[in-house]
Amino acid sequence: PGMNSEGFTHIAEQIAKFGYQTIIYDQRGTGKTILDKIDSTTITMELMAQDIENLREELGIKKWVVFGQSFGGLMATYYFAKYPQSIEKIIFSASGGVNLDFMKYIGKRINQNLTTVQKDSIDFYQNKIDNGENTPENVQKRADILANAYVFDKKHASVIAKRLAQANFKINRLVMNDLQKIKFNYKNAFKENNTPVLVLQGENDIVSIETAKEIQNSFGNAKLVLFKKCGHYGWLDAKKQYLKTIKDFLNKI
Repeated sequence: PGMNSEGFTHIAEQIAKFGYQTIIYDQRGTGKTILDKIDSTTITMELMAQDIENLREELGIKKWVVFGQSFGGLMATYYFAKYPQSIEKIIFSASGGVNLDFMKYIGKRINQNLTTVQKDSIDFYQNKIDNGENTPENVQKRADILANAYVFDKKHASVIAKRLAQANFKINRLVMNDLQKIKFNYKNAFKENNTPVLVLQGENDIVSIETAKEIQNSFGNAKLVLFKKCGHYGWLDAKKQYLKTIKDFLNKI
């Protein structure tokens, strides 16, 4: 939460090559979706789900496939709970998924993917930012280091660093607070529903395989695919297999 849609342009273009219309959008308060004010009355899961449904109706789409990367998986879960009739299929990619259990371990797993020097450097720049030196340079330097935790192949870190530096942390905090407030938990909630679900998970992700399995087990018709030597972004670390898996899922009747 708090990131615009710019970072999804590449994966959207790749999926479009399969013959599908792909739609990316800026969540409220990010990118070109401007709000007059940003607070707990304007940033809620309820309103963000309604935004997605309004977009579907405006575009005249009867049913669509919802693709949720990372936090997008939580958003997809909540949207499905509210508007199940609008969804044909769901793709979860490196997702926190159906509850907030991932928050108990995510910080530890991020640290495990970083060296001691990298962790010390992040703390250094974070302290600067917390003490009022919230300059674009310090934010970017922190992001440059932190990005290494999200990818298996470190040559992709610069791509992720750009996204991390764009995050609106006020929106991020408001969304996470709202998730806590509404007691977000849909574990096993959709066992009787046969909507096709695909769960994509890197074996080296900051999100655990156990969380991916929990997502799979919460739906009645879900398939889990694991990728070796893959972090949080499958289209970077395991591009060929990742895209083929999506294509096969979309084309399956």
